[in-house]
Amino acid sequence: MVGSEALPSPRQHGVTKPLSLAGPSEADLLRTKKLNKFLIDAGLYESKEEAAKREDVLGRIKQIVVDWVKQLTRLRGYTDQMVEDANAVIFTFGSYRLGVHGPGADIDTLCVGPSYVNRDDFFFVLHEILSGIEEVTELQPVPDAHVPVMKFKFDGICIDLLYASISLLVVPDDLDISNDSVLYDVDEPTVRSLNGCRVADQILKHVPNVEHFRTTLRCLKFWAKKRGVYSNVTGFLGGVNWALLVARVCQFYPNAIPSMLVSRFFRVYTQWRWPNPVMLCAIEEQELGFAVWDPRKNPKDRTHHMPIITPAYPCMNSSYNVSTSTLRVMTEQFLFGNRICEEIELNKAQWGALFEPYMFFESYKNYLQVDIVAGNGDDLRAWKGWVESRLRQLTLMIERDTLGKLQCHPYPHEYSDPSKQCSHSAFFMGLQRKQGEVILEGQQFDIRGTVDEFRHSVNMYVFWRPGMEIYVSHVRRKQIPLYVFPDGYKPTRVAKNGMNQLPSSEEASRKRKDDGGIGMRQDGCEKRPRNRDSVSPVIVNHSCVVKDRVSEDEVFEAQPKVGLEMVVSSRAVVELEQETVMRLGVTSRA
Repeated sequence: MVGSEALPSPRQHGVTKPLSLAGPSEADLLRTKKLNKFLIDAGLYESKEEAAKREDVLGRIKQIVVDWVKQLTRLRGYTDQMVEDANAVIFTFGSYRLGVHGPGADIDTLCVGPSYVNRDDFFFVLHEILSGIEEVTELQPVPDAHVPVMKFKFDGICIDLLYASISLLVVPDDLDISNDSVLYDVDEPTVRSLNGCRVADQILKHVPNVEHFRTTLRCLKFWAKKRGVYSNVTGFLGGVNWALLVARVCQFYPNAIPSMLVSRFFRVYTQWRWPNPVMLCAIEEQELGFAVWDPRKNPKDRTHHMPIITPAYPCMNSSYNVSTSTLRVMTEQFLFGNRICEEIELNKAQWGALFEPYMFFESYKNYLQVDIVAGNGDDLRAWKGWVESRLRQLTLMIERDTLGKLQCHPYPHEYSDPSKQCSHSAFFMGLQRKQGEVILEGQQFDIRGTVDEFRHSVNMYVFWRPGMEIYVSHVRRKQIPLYVFPDGYKPTRVAKNGMNQLPSSEEASRKRKDDGGIGMRQDGCEKRPRNRDSVSPVIVNHSCVVKDRVSEDEVFEAQPKVGLEMVVSSRAVVELEQETVMRLGVTSRA
């Protein structure tokens, strides 16, 4: 049925009633057709040949881990029958399991093995086996990660391989990983490893239309990458976070098609009252004893800025990395998306306008540049991964030490200077004072101590090797290195409406004072000083950190933290989401 009238919905998805049961109009069908064409033309779908290659690689990995488990079973003196029955199972999760991966995307993979094959066997014995396989390159174990992982390429396909040892002597090929019994008598890292697959399965179970969900998610992941807000490690949102947000919108509008869902996604989340949580189902307690997200019991949960709760036991906040600064940036980008979608619905814009790249290096007057160098490519890969995982801490430290008056925008893209003779990578952060702050003439932000503390924490890296260096420096917009721009040329600054708006003529003509005490950048690959805690001084002058991106009425004001009265029972969640969404009038434009 075509039209805006309500369509029947066989059952309720989610913890609240839908906001609208309206189906698509003829215009919605046409917009969805154009959206699908745009996504195909943008190259977001892999070829049949690449899909077949992925299947072949997963089959090869399955055989390798089964042989590994059989080898350990034999070495540990088990019977011949046990050796014959010994098994390991490969599951996928993330974008591949959800069916929204694109060309060149990595495959998030989980190996489930028996109780007598532990995590040490995975990181030592299996690592040794993989290192001897010709098709395996760029092998990088990360055993101390929040979710321990082995990263590598197999015949050119990027693989992130996790391991979970469960309380079974023989793992059956038809293991039901969604059953909570797999969590019996396992440690928390194992729970986190298992829950990637369990969460993906629950997401697909809780959406009204899987194909509409997939198209919408594929679209919004592409949008998030273009707008610089796709990165869990940097403090934005990763794949599972975006999947959960999209799935909740699908529950709100069960009969909507992708073009409608994209528009309503921005409409809902520009008005969402964070830190009220987004959840697909009620949080349930089990007798297994694992902690679930509950701000009534867990004080740390009350500090979360943007709770997006996973639907599989034990339910956790998947977006705990989000900070005040990154939530502000995402809120601004939701406003941008909402404005463009309104123009598309009025036939004043095409889909391409929604995916216009965010002009990060035109958006701020001051930046922090973090240069990472190492002696070779392998060392840089490991060193860069460690430093990148700590960049979120630098954002939090700056927020803490300036009492939130200096706002940071970490940009989740890495750059490399081809002129350097050593292996090099660079990250950047935009800096600006908080809108509305009263600043005294000549007053400055001195964050040298903050950067010192950050560098000291980074230099605690246990696998540090000679040649691994990090330099942090303050740069003005006009000093941004050319290698960050396409083809090495800085684009001409052209004023435009919206998120990339440039300063007004009055602002541009304002006298800018010199940044006293700003350290020089370490652009070369010179030998590092003996004092590994040395740091370039960083002082940011208030007079030159002027907001030049969004108007006064678009500035995000932080919401109060989740209170003690927060309840996560099914009934309370219904009331909470109704208060969050219905009171904002989201239903008035279904």
